[in-house]
Amino acid sequence: MNQPGSNIPAVAAPGRAWVIGCGLIGGSLAAALTERGWHVSVTDVDPQVEQTAIDKGFAAAIGPDPDALVVFCAAPVGAIPTIAAEALEMCAGVVTDTGSTKQQVVDAVSHDRFVGGHPMAGSEQDGIAGADPNLFEGATWVLTPRPDTEAQIFGTVRSVIRALGAEVLTMRADKHDQMVAQVSHVPHLTAAALMTLADESSLEHRALLRLAAGGFRDMTRISAGRPSIWPDIISSNTPAIAAGLDALIGRLSSIRDAVHDGNRGEELLATLERARSARVNLPTGVTISDQLVEFKIPIPDRPGEIAAIATLATELDVNIHDLELTHSGEGSRGVMILLTDESAKDLLVGGLIAKGYRPTVRSLD
Repeated sequence: MNQPGSNIPAVAAPGRAWVIGCGLIGGSLAAALTERGWHVSVTDVDPQVEQTAIDKGFAAAIGPDPDALVVFCAAPVGAIPTIAAEALEMCAGVVTDTGSTKQQVVDAVSHDRFVGGHPMAGSEQDGIAGADPNLFEGATWVLTPRPDTEAQIFGTVRSVIRALGAEVLTMRADKHDQMVAQVSHVPHLTAAALMTLADESSLEHRALLRLAAGGFRDMTRISAGRPSIWPDIISSNTPAIAAGLDALIGRLSSIRDAVHDGNRGEELLATLERARSARVNLPTGVTISDQLVEFKIPIPDRPGEIAAIATLATELDVNIHDLELTHSGEGSRGVMILLTDESAKDLLVGGLIAKGYRPTVRSLD
């Protein structure tokens, strides 16, 4: 397929990478890429952090790398648009980011070599001191390509991330921000509220925090995260976070009313049972089935096709275990090849046909 990004490999073997920002995520990225044979350059606003990355063996060089195949912008959300624009000027490779909100970033960086991203990974440790080359193993990494993102660009970013051991989900930036507000931003603010309430009470009852058992510690653990990143996150995702907080306040109000009314024990029990069932059934990660099927999907030579199919798979809750783009003998067309669990075959076939694609499927038994 003749595309602007056709000089960028669709499947990235170890090459050159540039990581901008060496906190926990950036440091872990540098370490993970280096461990897998990449030549990694790092830059950070703090020269001591850059030197630490070298001393720890996480990187081979300090400074921009114009020959980088991929650039990771691992900076606070508010700084990413400027940093990404500068990286796109300096090198010809693909550029992605690790910000926890996506709509603002994707709107600001409209370059065809940029793909928004968000690794759903973290640690109680902070900064490069907590960097871990295995941080992304089994983690979910969201990609938010624009509708016109080129297949080769998207494929390169996805392949690098998969090489780090992460599972890739593809979705629209606005949908990502709505979801992450519910499962990350609102829980963090809730944990902060619980922790400050306990701290205020401890001023009067000095033994209170000594009574904090495992449940309280588990619920408030995330409040130990670095506070300085949160103003940017909140300002870039205000509507979704506010809506999530409103929904939480409404649910807590309902529970409070049931607690006050001693005759609503069954209602409370039903709420607790539903919560328990939902928690027990939370996904624990993606496992690859022994029974896989291969999809071959002819796609036209136009931007956004590979991202559209990956987004459809996410919406249908179908796991893509591998993905490849090949040339077709049918003129200006290509063929997208992907592997999924056999149990998801009919669901994905139906979704693709409804979108106008004509897939062929074969079992890999």
